[in-house]
Amino acid sequence: MRGNVVDLAVAVVIGAAFTSIVNSVVKGLISPVIGLAGTQSLDAYKSCIKDPCGVGADGKPTGVELLWGSVLNAALTFLITAAVVYFLMVLPMAKYLAKVEQRRRAKEGVKETMEITELVVLKEIRDELVAQRSANGRSVQSGAAVPRL
Repeated sequence: MRGNVVDLAVAVVIGAAFTSIVNSVVKGLISPVIGLAGTQSLDAYKSCIKDPCGVGADGKPTGVELLWGSVLNAALTFLITAAVVYFLMVLPMAKYLAKVEQRRRAKEGVKETMEITELVVLKEIRDELVAQRSANGRSVQSGAAVPRL
């Protein structure tokens, strides 16, 4: 139980550090490339659904704005994080576990084959002994060898 808790704590710390790296990549590289059509930052993309949108004379925002650029930015961050985690952690681990399972099955198959082979050899030995006893003049009754008197 303690090992699992420690593993989880390490995963949380690494995930937090990894999130900041992905956020930097999205804001520094991806967003400007996507923003070539307009602004450098996706956060600047927004739509006004109730006019007048902007800032009033008293400094308070007026109207209602949908900040879809920040949502797009968050979605890109999520997709990049998910892709990196999948391709660098989940997929290699799944391949490794599949190989381990395949090796385990191969070992079980060899063990089972050896057990079957041993059983066949033991049956052959038994049959040969029964045949030798019959040839030497001993009778076999109900599976047990009985000496002749």
